[in-house]
Amino acid sequence: MEKQAVLFHSLEGEKIYFKALRIEDVQEIHHYASDQKVSRFIGWNLMSTLEDTRQFIEIMIKRESEGTHLYSSIVEKITHEIIGIAIIFNFDQEANQAEIGYVLHKKHWDKGYGTEIVALISDFAFKSLKLHKLHAAVVHANIGSARILEKNSYELEGRLKDHYFIEDKYYDALLFGKITNLGT
Repeated sequence: MEKQAVLFHSLEGEKIYFKALRIEDVQEIHHYASDQKVSRFIGWNLMSTLEDTRQFIEIMIKRESEGTHLYSSIVEKITHEIIGIAIIFNFDQEANQAEIGYVLHKKHWDKGYGTEIVALISDFAFKSLKLHKLHAAVVHANIGSARILEKNSYELEGRLKDHYFIEDKYYDALLFGKITNLGT
């Protein structure tokens, strides 16, 4: 998985590129990890302090070194600012599939970055990792994230009623999937 991690960290799109997560980037990562609006629907606890963020980065780096997750910081090409994170996780070797995730600083929402991120993740997962299927779970109120997946040809495969309990309210989970078309 080490070779795949190096490749994942080197992906590049039109407006963004990926790079390895680093403890040294804690301040930039904390900008979005500590934002209530950003963290609301992503399944992470809000990073209240810089130390919370540092500890979470350490956990992510450890998971990647153990081969259970791939993480990349997302960097805007023009400013070289870290604007989010891309993730591939929940690998199922037998079924040859995995889950994807992505988080973006809110000032970069609705600018096409999410669509580009998912395209890069998907292309890498299908071509380099040779996965058969990718999936993602989205809180139904996170309309922007659902749109990003749909723009990347992910299909809505199901809905889990009252699956998430966030801020004293229940939300459905929307389950999206995409099967490779390579070799067909």
